[in-house]
Amino acid sequence: MRRPEIPLRLRRNAVAWERQRPTWREAKPALIAEALDRAGTRPTGNWFVVGGSRDLKDGRPLGRTVAGTEAVLWRDAEGEPHAGPGACPHLGAPLKDSVVRCGTLICHWHGLALDGGPFAGWAPWPVHDDGTLLWVRLDRVGGETPTERPLVPERPPADGAVAAVYTGVGTCEPEDVVANRLDPWHGAWLHPYSFVDLEVLRTPTEEDDELEVEVSFKVAGRVVVPVRAVFTAPSPRTVVMRITAGEGTGSVVETHATPLTPPGARRPRTAVVEAVVAGSDRRGFAVARLATPLLRPAMRAAAGRLWRDDLAYAERRWSLRARGLFPG
Repeated sequence: MRRPEIPLRLRRNAVAWERQRPTWREAKPALIAEALDRAGTRPTGNWFVVGGSRDLKDGRPLGRTVAGTEAVLWRDAEGEPHAGPGACPHLGAPLKDSVVRCGTLICHWHGLALDGGPFAGWAPWPVHDDGTLLWVRLDRVGGETPTERPLVPERPPADGAVAAVYTGVGTCEPEDVVANRLDPWHGAWLHPYSFVDLEVLRTPTEEDDELEVEVSFKVAGRVVVPVRAVFTAPSPRTVVMRITAGEGTGSVVETHATPLTPPGARRPRTAVVEAVVAGSDRRGFAVARLATPLLRPAMRAAAGRLWRDDLAYAERRWSLRARGLFPG
């Protein structure tokens, strides 16, 4: 009987950080810019990711801002999500601070009650819960032809996966977040605590708009897990990394960039909502799924550590662009 292959490897030719192969010549600014431009032409249907599904709890409203538009979300008695303007139509009370009783949102200023349907000048917005992320459709903000549902990337089956959602905020625009993700060449240099031996195998073109990389995730010391992954940008605000070979094949990391401030804001703010959906056909992974409540915080912490660096990258990129100094 064949023994299952162990995903761990020992780096036998490890080199110090400063001695690794430079990647700046390969990370051509024009190549990144062209991929970013192509992503910017793809439709979104006016859907924006506003958080993780688990952020919207029964009995409590959730407030979010998208491109300067205040929104409130809540779940009805059956657990279905509702969304709409975040200001009470009576005197403008912040509905995110109101209460939910039996699935009805009740304004805490004067008791105006909303069941999710149009009432007293308040009108709902389309909302979608895909089981991992929450989406709201804002037609006035998006300005595109609306679609009934958002384009949700393919993920591992929910019953065999572990999903965690990280949210961070930076002073930049969504394009700066997407540009960061379309530059995998920085990985082993900017994140040496997580990535080593990164090599870009395929760069995007108009005919084949994918980035393919080989990289090893650090476990401890010289112990690593090598994988192959493909990056795609299905919309102007989304980049998806999918593991195509190695441990966790089929797992995805979805990075969604949602503008918080209105277009043209002097200091734009963007939320990064990243869903990590991990799956594996190994027997040990089924056992690990039993510890999902412990795995989620660890997965969020790992994403948070990476995004401390990546948001600094995105913020720096925006700062240079705003001053007309960005070399790319």
